[in-house]
Amino acid sequence: MNDWLIFSSNAFITAFALYCASFIAYAIAVAGKRWSNREPAAHTARWGRIAFITALLGWAAHLTFFFTRWIGGGHIPTSNMYEFMTFLAMAIMFAFIVVYLIYRNTLLGAFTLPLVIIIIAYASVFPSQVQPLIPALNYVWLKIHVTTAALGEAFFAVGFAAALIQLIRVVDLTTTDKAGVRARRWTEFCLVIIIIIIGFLAAVFIFRGAGYHAEFRQESVLIDQQGQAQTSVKEVKYGLPPIVKPYNSDVISMQPFMGLQQPLFEAPSWMNGVNAGRKLNTVIWSVISGLVLYGLMRLIARKPLVAVIHPHLTDIDPDDLEEISYRAIAIGFPIFTLGALIFAMIWAEIAWSRFWGWDPKEVWALVTFLFYSVYLHLRLSRGWQGTRSAWLAVIGFLVVMFTLIGVNLVIAGLHSYAGV
Repeated sequence: MNDWLIFSSNAFITAFALYCASFIAYAIAVAGKRWSNREPAAHTARWGRIAFITALLGWAAHLTFFFTRWIGGGHIPTSNMYEFMTFLAMAIMFAFIVVYLIYRNTLLGAFTLPLVIIIIAYASVFPSQVQPLIPALNYVWLKIHVTTAALGEAFFAVGFAAALIQLIRVVDLTTTDKAGVRARRWTEFCLVIIIIIIGFLAAVFIFRGAGYHAEFRQESVLIDQQGQAQTSVKEVKYGLPPIVKPYNSDVISMQPFMGLQQPLFEAPSWMNGVNAGRKLNTVIWSVISGLVLYGLMRLIARKPLVAVIHPHLTDIDPDDLEEISYRAIAIGFPIFTLGALIFAMIWAEIAWSRFWGWDPKEVWALVTFLFYSVYLHLRLSRGWQGTRSAWLAVIGFLVVMFTLIGVNLVIAGLHSYAGV
């Protein structure tokens, strides 16, 4: 590793630490005002300034990481999942800074910073070594396509954060009618999804720290261009105890865990993404870990998490949150359209000699574009505001995350390198 990459790694750790410190300051600004001797507004303003300055310092360190890794690696660091997710986190921070400077809403930082921290932690699951570019990625249009698409998604993320705050703010904790109970349950479910992601990170790092290892030999049949069947054998390594083994595979080695001597299931044959069995196993462990973590949090709080957060949001105008969410998405939509569709088509023509090929990532980028088109149409032309608009913003970002992460789990395509 050369000096630039060492410096880059240190800058990345510094950025992560500053983001964590900024989140703590935002949490104090929002939740600590009840126990402060100052006036609540003065307490929030003081800690909000500290949190924002710390976030700016973290973003500066993140920029340093990005450019020094670019210099040390010889190409823009967006070519694999580790690099793309770290860039996405940096783009979300940029989008947050822009929106915050417009609206000066402290709560936005309290919800955006955890999202950035989770994405960085998720990126750390993947190998961080600089990898040589495959020929299809060695084009200037890759830089333009990936960076603009990620920047558009970053503004969608800020819109999601504001919409989630809005949903928690307007939820009625006292009503017993079906609509009120359904609203509480779905809002709580959104928090459960976030906790499941945290549970995934906890499981990965705990078993990685314990040195857990399992390995399988998987045999697959490929059809070549002449229609001939070719048998391929590869080894698949697991870092989590294998509840699900790869399709059509045998165990090479497996450490027992809590009585689990052999995998319980085999991945279905239709899951033909890169290392689909391992990823399905990871999803199962994520759900298990997340639900256990959620259960512990409920046990400590003795009430739903929505009921824990809601009292700290009562002095916020939900209309302001909706405006923030809408403006963030309105900024991100044309950027995403350029990056994920138009620039992507130009790159596809250069790299693969066709503008469009119905590759899974291309299809889901189109789905994302169409969904946010519908959101903007309903918001502007049909007057969909309030909770309906907020739910669309939340669901839209879930579509974005599936496009980034979920597609590689179940479908193989030209973008499968991103899941390695």
